[in-house]
Amino acid sequence: MDREVVVVEKAEQSEVTKSSYRSGHLMCRTSLWGLMGFAACAYFAWLSFQHVLRTEFDWPHDAWTAATYAVWIVLLVGLMLDTRCFRERLFFGLLVANFVSGFLLTLWQKVPPSDVRSARLGTGVFWSLAALASLSTMGRAAKLEPVQRDAGASR
Repeated sequence: MDREVVVVEKAEQSEVTKSSYRSGHLMCRTSLWGLMGFAACAYFAWLSFQHVLRTEFDWPHDAWTAATYAVWIVLLVGLMLDTRCFRERLFFGLLVANFVSGFLLTLWQKVPPSDVRSARLGTGVFWSLAALASLSTMGRAAKLEPVQRDAGASR
């Protein structure tokens, strides 16, 4: 009986000393996420500006594209609300704004080519800003403090 009590006490003590990074940072934990976010956003910015340079101003208006935009918007809003880091919220917020503009253009069936050109330029700017915001999250992992769990916390 005494032996079981000692084992339980040791388990509780080890749980107290475990640290976790539940600090509200999704991307700042490792520089890899910031680098991947930068690469993806830089590619999409380049792609958006290439559409303008080639005078490709058509935009898809099908239901699958609209549904895809809606799913991405919900996912990105969830990520934006899940983090407490200003840099990450800025990054996800720029992506939300970009996807909302794409979603609205998908729903707008008779959009004039001049408006699509403006939208392509605008999304290129959004992608560029998101790439810079993603870079701002890099190198922050060393500055994150581990959070200690107390013994009275609910499990």
